Amino acid sequence: MILEPLVAVDGALPGHLLTEVTGLYASNRAFFALSGDFPDPDDIRVEQVAKALADELAHPDAEVLLARSRGRLAGVAITLARHPDPTDPDPWIGLLMVDAALHRTGVGRELTSLVEERFRAAGHDAVRLAVLENNPKALRFWTALGYLVIGHREDRALHRPCAVLRKPLA
Repeated sequence: MILEPLVAVDGALPGHLLTEVTGLYASNRAFFALSGDFPDPDDIRVEQVAKALADELAHPDAEVLLARSRGRLAGVAITLARHPDPTDPDPWIGLLMVDAALHRTGVGRELTSLVEERFRAAGHDAVRLAVLENNPKALRFWTALGYLVIGHREDRALHRPCAVLRKPLA
């Protein structure tokens, strides 16, 4: 698997990449039905994904990573090198999503490992993430990878209840 950062070209995200990412997002209908990130999880549109990604990339510490396997987009990870809360020392995984056709094939584990290695190489000794309280499947995935629940709070954007997890990278 290869990770490549999503980079705007002349201030815009490349159309072909937006189409690929939109397809990946649309394949994860169940997640978007839980999250409420898009108005209609059965009709996720390129322009909605473009806006969501542009909003993420507007944060100076954010990075959108595209995961390719065998030439196709297998997943996406959105990371945050520093959380907006100045008391939080750890980087964050804001989103990690795998094409639904590849669920339960090890792609999510591999993508997580690559993201963790990037943080480790940057000198970080732990990583955090938040899981929506209404998503027990995601909580099982992350705890199986060694992440521990360290608290509960609402997410900053939509005030949804979340479990906060942390994993040492040592």
